[in-house]
Amino acid sequence: MFETFGFEDTTAREASVLFGLGLGLAFGVLAQITRFCLRRALVGADRRSAMGVWLTALAIAVIGTQGAVALGWIGFEDHRFLASGLPVLAIVLGGLAFGAGMVLTRGCVSRLTVLAGGGNLRALLVLLVFAVTAHATLKGVLAPLRTGLGSLTLELGNFTTLAALPGGAPVWATLIAVTALLFALRSGAAPLSLIGAAAIGVLAALGWVGTGFLLFDEFEPIAMESLSFTSPMSESLFFTVASSAVPAGFGPALVSGVVLGALAASLLRGQFVWQSFEGAAQTGRYLAGAVLMGVGGVLAGGCTLGAGLSGVPTLSLAALLALASIALGGLAMNAILSRSLSGSGAPRPIRPAQPAE
Repeated sequence: MFETFGFEDTTAREASVLFGLGLGLAFGVLAQITRFCLRRALVGADRRSAMGVWLTALAIAVIGTQGAVALGWIGFEDHRFLASGLPVLAIVLGGLAFGAGMVLTRGCVSRLTVLAGGGNLRALLVLLVFAVTAHATLKGVLAPLRTGLGSLTLELGNFTTLAALPGGAPVWATLIAVTALLFALRSGAAPLSLIGAAAIGVLAALGWVGTGFLLFDEFEPIAMESLSFTSPMSESLFFTVASSAVPAGFGPALVSGVVLGALAASLLRGQFVWQSFEGAAQTGRYLAGAVLMGVGGVLAGGCTLGAGLSGVPTLSLAALLALASIALGGLAMNAILSRSLSGSGAPRPIRPAQPAE
């Protein structure tokens, strides 16, 4: 498709940098305004309305992605989400670890990236540790853990997606989208927040269409991907330290765009504030969470966006399992922290909730 646009001096990879930057800018602005975050939707003080926002984005992402599949623009037959061998143990353990980590750091990776753009130094340090850990799990000292757990697979044959079940993709996509929208409409979320969330869902679908259709070049193919942060953070780290030897790509451009978009939105709304750690105990908790998310995001095959918002619209069973494991891990860690605090006998401090927060 890309070669039909008549570009002579621009390759598909170079165009993907501009596309990723634009997609990231839009997501950064919208996520800063809507406070888009799965952790907040699971255990936040306003979890019901936050879940409404998250599910609205998911519903639109499902409709847009499966609409593109129905039109023949994209397909996921060869994508890793639909691999016949399902690494169940890696996905479940990784999802649990990621979910626990995002509660310890008071934000999923996408939310922390947005917060970093708003002056949150806690989020910035967590992202750095997350990127190092994710890269070590992908290609470094922790890679044996990934390959070892990933080798334990459950053979699914052709049943790697909900589309293979009775009713096919239209029925299951409609069921997911309608159920999500019904909850969202009853969640009490502000109409403007739901509109912003719907726009985020469009971005997730647009990511698949952009990299899988508009920028498709059979002579110089690029990876088909959408909104995600685990692999892009690892790529951003590698690009930062070796940019003279490594060409820019969609992932680093996406991350950069999110930070810049969040920065612009926070400045324009008067919400840019420098924030740092309150003490050594909080620092340790956040760093532990960053490591858990780094390892967990790789093992699970993505974060709350990569496996969740972008992965579930593919109707992949692997993505659904990863998202469920992340949610379970987050709820479990929140319960552990609550029980630990109540069991200590110390009165809970009364103070405004941190933004991530």
